[in-house]
Amino acid sequence: MSPHAVQRSNTVILFGITGDLAYKKLLPALYELTVDGIRPRVIGVARSEGDDETMRARARKALAHHDSTFVDDLVSRITYVRGDYTGSETYDRLAKAVGEHEPVPVSFLAIPPALFDDVATGLAEVGLDRGRIVVEKPFGRDLASAQELNEILHRHFTEDAIYRIDHFLGKEAVMNMLVFRFANAMLEGVWNRHHISRVTITMAESFDIAGRGGFYDEVGAIRDVVQNHLLQMIALLAMEPPADEAADSLRVEKVKVLRAMRPGDPARSVRGQYLGYLEEAGVEPDSQTETFVALELFIDSWRWSGVPFAIRAGKGMAETITEAVVEFRPPPTAMFGGVDKMAGSSILRFRMKPDNAITLTMQAKTPGDEMISAPVDLSVDYGEALGGAGPDPYERLIGDALAGDSRLFAHQDGVEQAWRIVDPLLDIGDPVLQYSRGGWGPPEANAISPMT
Repeated sequence: MSPHAVQRSNTVILFGITGDLAYKKLLPALYELTVDGIRPRVIGVARSEGDDETMRARARKALAHHDSTFVDDLVSRITYVRGDYTGSETYDRLAKAVGEHEPVPVSFLAIPPALFDDVATGLAEVGLDRGRIVVEKPFGRDLASAQELNEILHRHFTEDAIYRIDHFLGKEAVMNMLVFRFANAMLEGVWNRHHISRVTITMAESFDIAGRGGFYDEVGAIRDVVQNHLLQMIALLAMEPPADEAADSLRVEKVKVLRAMRPGDPARSVRGQYLGYLEEAGVEPDSQTETFVALELFIDSWRWSGVPFAIRAGKGMAETITEAVVEFRPPPTAMFGGVDKMAGSSILRFRMKPDNAITLTMQAKTPGDEMISAPVDLSVDYGEALGGAGPDPYERLIGDALAGDSRLFAHQDGVEQAWRIVDPLLDIGDPVLQYSRGGWGPPEANAISPMT
């Protein structure tokens, strides 16, 4: 087995330590790890002027409302290497700071993908390719660029040393879908095309692009959340039981789902853009970037053949909701539905926002003399029921990278299969449909991904 998978690291090299991601997410995550007793050295690398004390002061500011005892502990372990990402002298100083006694340093690249080649090469030239490398999404802009990015990383790092971080996979509610499926054997008998008629994934956000026009206009909803977050949710819901809990076993089954999935069909997709998007700062005046997408996907496997997996994702929606809804087939005869209607379907709902809850909607008798059914919800807020919301995704994932646990990270084959699926939906040239903020997107989307 590769040493990358079994040795714990005691050093985080944080490229881009002066950036927003480090300030808002990574330093707080390192603080929480400190509280939990995980205390790696933190070596920051960036181009900005400054020294160790400058970076320590920045960390204190980021953690101003946290317990000073643990803040002091963390900042005492922060050192700073200032330099250009293309300069060999930067990596010479970095290697000296890491030292020879750290077997598997973890390099976290909180920097644009355009710099990955320079950083991976620089690390290799001073022997720091002996460690792990963590890269943030986006993993490319399409299949071709994702393959190119993987080739760049593989010049110096083996696949088991590359940790492609998608914070969504570290969310407690996402992980719970996997446990709920395979820790409850009663579901296996009905978890297939014979009993399930439809699966719908929704990621609706009531807010807009929030001042990120320059970034978002280059990305859009498909690249931002469908290719990564939402296809991963489908993979977790549709995968076969893994042989065990090991990272390779989970990856194999998730990739099987993506391999069996047909490429997206533009005729079964709707792209929308909220009214007012073109006035956002940083957005091109004639932009056709989608802020909403609805699409329908199919998995050509024995378990799922013919079952539509629908996705609806957008900004400026009526509510902020992230959920997966599994709709079961109704009874074959019209019992208890009344004179003019069939009894409704049973629905299993995994909700991640605004609350972390699992709801099973079933049919029960309505009060009165007649035998008529009505839906009732059997629901549990599992964070409340099981004691809290769990760790922040970045805390969990940084801790996993230090421990060499890659189960919650994306892998090359899964990333490339996901791009294969969405590639036909990118830059197709059809104009986006306008929709008003505060609704559920263009009405044309209802024919593809109806709200449930």
